[in-house]
Amino acid sequence: MNTIAIASKSPVSTVPKLGLVCITASDQVRYKALTRKRLLSLEPPEQQRVLRELYAENLKRLNNAIAFCHTHNIRLYRITSALFPFADDPLGEDILSEFTQQLPQTGDRAKDLSIRIVVHPDQFVVLSSDKPDVIENSIKILGLHARIFDMLGLERSPWAVMEIHGGKSDRAERLIGVIRNLPENIRSRLALENDEYAYSAAEILEICRAAGVPMVFDAHHHVIHEHLDTYEHPSIAEMLAAASTTWPNPQWQLVHISNGMESFNDQRHSDLITVMPSAYRNAPWIEVEAKLKEQAIDKLRAEWLIANG
Repeated sequence: MNTIAIASKSPVSTVPKLGLVCITASDQVRYKALTRKRLLSLEPPEQQRVLRELYAENLKRLNNAIAFCHTHNIRLYRITSALFPFADDPLGEDILSEFTQQLPQTGDRAKDLSIRIVVHPDQFVVLSSDKPDVIENSIKILGLHARIFDMLGLERSPWAVMEIHGGKSDRAERLIGVIRNLPENIRSRLALENDEYAYSAAEILEICRAAGVPMVFDAHHHVIHEHLDTYEHPSIAEMLAAASTTWPNPQWQLVHISNGMESFNDQRHSDLITVMPSAYRNAPWIEVEAKLKEQAIDKLRAEWLIANG
């Protein structure tokens, strides 16, 4: 089994907190799904029943995910963007409204256990699109996530962050303009992440500064975009520090880590994290984007945090 490449220590006041992304490698945290084709094949009363049962089951599984994180001392959890399928449709909106008592209880439980909740909406969210209907649908999707966060009782701040990519390249002004006019329950939680091809870390940083939203720095996306061959390139530490200044509270700063599956610059995620940027010792919160999920977190704790602690 590969060990994690350890760089020299960097002084840091707190140990980075590692976050779980959506599900576990084991079957302990999983969610039910439903296709649109399956839903539309049912009569309206049956559609309501199926959605009601699915929402109740997925809320139960979200509670199980929070319990799992607490048991394993994981302080950040990224909920699935498909927690309540079709809740942005009229039928789903009505069914979701039936859970106005249960959802705050789940949110309170996460708060009581000191587990930070975030979300990364799907790839259909493109606020910089050339098509008004795509932007409208993107805002609709973000509005659903904001509604779920409101129902959970989560803060309207980047503490409960909704992180997205920049979308269409070379559309910075459009992206900034759309963000500035978003509803408050979306805009107050929104953050932008650099990606491999469309928006570099430096470009997203400037967009975030202009739009007044935080930047989620992804080191792996950065090395792919800039054609780098090491996480120890000076730009990693520079971008991490610069991104920190976009957060209203620097201790809320969130970053991503992943490794390439077959090569350093492979955009596909590996099972585990075997190489970490030494600069990430200064990152307060790290979402671990690896296929083996909790196993990757355990490995980082055993080989990176302890070795550098």
